[in-house]
Amino acid sequence: MSSVRYATFEVAGQLFGLEVSEVQEVLAFSEYTPVPLAPGHVGGLFNLRGQVIAALDLRVRLGEPAQERTGPAMNVIVRTDDESVSLLVDRIGDVVELEPTAAEPIPDTLSGPARELITAAFPLADRLMLALDARAAVRGSEA
Repeated sequence: MSSVRYATFEVAGQLFGLEVSEVQEVLAFSEYTPVPLAPGHVGGLFNLRGQVIAALDLRVRLGEPAQERTGPAMNVIVRTDDESVSLLVDRIGDVVELEPTAAEPIPDTLSGPARELITAAFPLADRLMLALDARAAVRGSEA
């Protein structure tokens, strides 16, 4: 089996990763248009080179309280089947290359909405990286 590359980022102090093949781009952005009557995890809409992108607050999707954003927010733009969607994260990390055989089951201590969005855990040298299911994170936006 060949290794898999993950783009990493932090949300609420936890390290997450998405397969690089699912990531369109990473950028900082600060001008979002609010969406009236949208669920709390919808951070707004923004225009990315002529394409309207929905920004979902991953912190809220993971069951954490929303955080006041001052200045540009970090966006991980993921490709779904039909569109691109932004996941708002706290901090962008590095790209790591991991062997699929290094994956461990999801920790029993992970509960709530976060448990449904994680596919595996990877122990790194200094911390644990949780592999995020991008489609599940985006699908939740329809709820």
